[in-house]
Amino acid sequence: METMKVSTMASMMKAYVLNAIGDLRLTEVPKPTPAAGEVLLRIAACGVCGSDIPRIYTKGTYRFPTIPGHEFSGYVEAVGKDVDAGLIGRLAAVFPLLPCRKCPSCEVGSYATCSAYDYRGSRSDGAFAEYVCVPAWNLIPAPEGLGAEEAAMAEPAAVALHALRRGGLDIGDNVLISGAGPIGLLLAQWAQAWGASQVLLADVDDRKLAFAKQLGFDQVANPLLEDLQAWALERTGGAGVDLAVEGAGHASSWENCLRAARSGGRVVLMGNPTGTMTLTQTGYWEMLRKQLTVVGTWNSDYSDFPKNEWKLAVQAMAERRIQALPLITHLVSLEQLGEAIAMMKDHSAFYSKVMWTNTK
Repeated sequence: METMKVSTMASMMKAYVLNAIGDLRLTEVPKPTPAAGEVLLRIAACGVCGSDIPRIYTKGTYRFPTIPGHEFSGYVEAVGKDVDAGLIGRLAAVFPLLPCRKCPSCEVGSYATCSAYDYRGSRSDGAFAEYVCVPAWNLIPAPEGLGAEEAAMAEPAAVALHALRRGGLDIGDNVLISGAGPIGLLLAQWAQAWGASQVLLADVDDRKLAFAKQLGFDQVANPLLEDLQAWALERTGGAGVDLAVEGAGHASSWENCLRAARSGGRVVLMGNPTGTMTLTQTGYWEMLRKQLTVVGTWNSDYSDFPKNEWKLAVQAMAERRIQALPLITHLVSLEQLGEAIAMMKDHSAFYSKVMWTNTK
């Protein structure tokens, strides 16, 4: 009987299970087994995305129960059929989107616009758990010198890179980023590394702006306290910014980006909307009269042609051209994760990136 008990316990793992909207509980669930083409990943680190908060507390996931968590890295512990056993023991970041590989978007490698995709952490179980199974195809092995927490930042780093590529960032551009959360700060780092002339950051939370200053971004503004268009014009010789990225998901942030952009400039819409996005007549005139190029961005490019943004992000972090670790303000254990998520919902403390880790 004792042997059977040990065997049963060994097949279980701890995980935060979302049973219904607002019902997130740490419990024991069966440890998954890798199917053909999959690996079993022991989670080393997993960040909490801003999108996880409404997913847990207001919107829900696509099915219940679900284990959330899509920004993660881990060590390959076992492999399924037809997977190279040489991966065992390797640290890897994970592309959480599982494309159908059959639709028109997938046929051209545009997996982010797949019409029938699965997604770890929202449509299927993610990494607020000790283990998860993922296809080997979704692994980005970590290069030498890259730690687990940095590897877990590959998802937001790739999303930020994709937004700037969508906006056609060029050397010498003046760039405005509206929203100074983790992805906004990664956008700022990418723009700086890319050769932007100036990187301007805007946010309505003065704590985020102070944090940005600590990271070396001195040109910051709170649009609740000053006219953002006038502020941007003053810093660009009266021209306006070449590229503005809306990263807050608020209508006023969108309009500020349109007003701050120069004639012929570009605006990227990136922020997940927190509600209905409306535009004033004045904002609409900004697009018309300045002949702005306004584009959307979604997720990131994982296809190797023309560029795999995940591989670029992982390599840039390994080479320290992108500094992800300073963005992590809260590093907690799995047992502490529930309390940290509640803190994020209540805004009871300042945070940038909250992450659970199994590396300490």
